[in-house]
Amino acid sequence: MRKALPLALAALLLGGCASHKPEDYNGTWINQAAIDAAAEGGSLRHALRAHGPVFEWKLDVARQQASFSNGFEAGDGQLSAVGDEWEARFERNYIERIKLSGKALQVTDPNGKQQDFVKPEQPAPADAPLGGSFEKALYKAYLGGEWKIVEGQGSGGVVRFADNGSVTGLPGPDRYALCLEGDCATMGGENDTLWLERNQRGGPFIFKREGDKLEIFRAVNTALPDEIPQLTPGPRQWVLERS
Repeated sequence: MRKALPLALAALLLGGCASHKPEDYNGTWINQAAIDAAAEGGSLRHALRAHGPVFEWKLDVARQQASFSNGFEAGDGQLSAVGDEWEARFERNYIERIKLSGKALQVTDPNGKQQDFVKPEQPAPADAPLGGSFEKALYKAYLGGEWKIVEGQGSGGVVRFADNGSVTGLPGPDRYALCLEGDCATMGGENDTLWLERNQRGGPFIFKREGDKLEIFRAVNTALPDEIPQLTPGPRQWVLERS
């Protein structure tokens, strides 16, 4: 009996450490930690910055392809096996090490920083651009549900932000996009920014989120005409509260 327990424990440990099959790596993986942090209802930029810089990976073992998105740019590299792990090699010999730990995909950059990714519950359509699955999950977690207009045009109405980028109930725009990275985000400095449009015509707005309260401000450009735009909050357009 004394020998039976150690043998059973050893078998359990060996079973838990069994190698994953190559095809287990296939598919789209998203940064759920960044989404969970944003869903707490604070600053979007702070949440993404704390858990970035990469928000989505897409791996194809058969084609030896690895792609990632940081919310603005996408990178394509070559995927190859190295012992029990994999590595994605990009331009200028930039290498990310990749392995599976349970249901999580662990990616480690050359500086030793590790990020974990999981399979999305509802992946974006197959023809969606890289990063679409992360955006879909983020939009649902951050802006999902019903928001009542308590101040501004359309007061008393109900606004719904869909995870596909459409918005209903907000007077004027019918499409929106949260600015995650790139020019759309950096123009706002430390402020959170989003894009609102109708019939493919629109512009950036500043927003502030505190729990179930969302304030949207018109963006004012304080830069000179020959400078990179610098956006600050202007007149407040709407105050929304999530029910």
